[in-house]
Amino acid sequence: MTALTLSTAAASGLRADAIVVGVAKGAKGPVVAPGAESVDKAYDGKLASVLETLGASGGEGEVTKLPAPSGFKAPVVLAVGLGAVPEKDATYDPEVLRRAAGAAARALTGTKKAGFALPVEDAGHAGAIAEGALLGAYSFDAYKGNGETATTDGNAKAAKTAKGKGKDEKAAKAPLADVALLGGKPRDKAYKAAVERAIAVSEELNRARDLINTPPNDLDPEAFAAVATAAAKEHGVKIQVLDEKALAKGGFGGILGVGVGSDAPPRLVKLSYTSAKAKKHLAYIGKGITYDSGGISLKPAGHNETMKCDMSGAAAVFAAVIAAARLGLEVNVTGWLALAENMPSGSATRPGDVLRMYSGKTVEVLNTDAEGRLVLADALAKASEDKPDAIVDVATLTGAMMMALGGRTFGILANDDAFRTSIHEIAEEVGEPSWPMPMPEHLRKGMDSPTADIANMGERMGGGLVAGLFLKEFVGEGITWAHLDIAGPAYNEAAPFGYTPKGGTGSAVRTLVRLAERTAAGDLG
Repeated sequence: MTALTLSTAAASGLRADAIVVGVAKGAKGPVVAPGAESVDKAYDGKLASVLETLGASGGEGEVTKLPAPSGFKAPVVLAVGLGAVPEKDATYDPEVLRRAAGAAARALTGTKKAGFALPVEDAGHAGAIAEGALLGAYSFDAYKGNGETATTDGNAKAAKTAKGKGKDEKAAKAPLADVALLGGKPRDKAYKAAVERAIAVSEELNRARDLINTPPNDLDPEAFAAVATAAAKEHGVKIQVLDEKALAKGGFGGILGVGVGSDAPPRLVKLSYTSAKAKKHLAYIGKGITYDSGGISLKPAGHNETMKCDMSGAAAVFAAVIAAARLGLEVNVTGWLALAENMPSGSATRPGDVLRMYSGKTVEVLNTDAEGRLVLADALAKASEDKPDAIVDVATLTGAMMMALGGRTFGILANDDAFRTSIHEIAEEVGEPSWPMPMPEHLRKGMDSPTADIANMGERMGGGLVAGLFLKEFVGEGITWAHLDIAGPAYNEAAPFGYTPKGGTGSAVRTLVRLAERTAAGDLG
């Protein structure tokens, strides 16, 4: 993990490999952003014109490197675009700074230390820059280079040997090691708290990314549960792991029905963070399909390659609970990880089979590739027994939601309009694009089954909404609930952007953490 400190050092005197400055897009060309005044002065006030000569415009995420001026101890200045200059009396949006810091950190891969001289108006800006830099510097290289690589559970599986790239090349591509946030106030409590929060949230979000990126042969339900157990013990979180025998005894037909076709048996993990000062209780539930082949309803060629990411919801919930514990939030947060591997075999659930769920309802399985809702349904019913103030489930649930919202936006469905609106506002605040979606009651009829209480499939059109209606059936009466379908943004198959890498993204972690923070503060009623 990249180290980060607040620094009052002058940009010219900082011993580093690069100094990062911001440049905005002005009406007549690039404009040097606040925080870089001393750097601009060292260029005789001509930094903007030099950047323009080099082709820089100040466009968001644009990166331009140039030699540092005479007298600097750092050899390179890196200018990162911030987009349009804010309107008069306005400051830069935290998300703009977050993305810029992320783009700069990615561009400095292989660099040991950099000073970030971006606009810092307050502690919130400092936290955003810190978060962006730490998330942007992320890389997953455990399986690259010569020699042994660590596995997720540390000892349950043998370490792999990855061949190809030498140690020198791997070292050259190591992430930015050290960030000095210039313009910060190391002795100011608000600044220190903002940076400490950024470090805790970023470290846990990056842990979620590691889990998502880990190959499925090294991350089955048992291995995931082992990771959760180790982290829970480290951070004082209570944990309970139900294995296949306990699941069978408890009647968790949905989780067992999905996992029965795999040699790697399912798990249901309960993580409990409690605060003595808590007045509210949140329950988070994550879909944890560690690999999704589709089961007997096998996915077609070209749709299997990234299905290690089908546990992104569970990774997000896991990260959010541990982050809440690290931050000491005054709210009780329970995380449920519904873990299974969906495989075809002679013992696998077949289309047409009927499962008796934990709630007692029966489900006719018409498509074994609609498995996420089955494991979530059991966890929703179980979590409802604790009577939390609200339940939020997170899942890479439907391709239909990707068709509707694209690859960067998750959908929000809920049984309470005000709660759905609050989550949307929170997600936008932390920089996670989202959109509120309806649950039209007429779509429920499509899941009527002549054999069971409900089928796991309904109308094809509006499939993401149908899935939400299915899950709603398993939420306890009177409990406020929301469903986040992160199928699009959970795994980035395109080029990296801002602080978002290629591969696992950690989508929804920051939304869940901020929801817990606002609940602890009494902002959600």
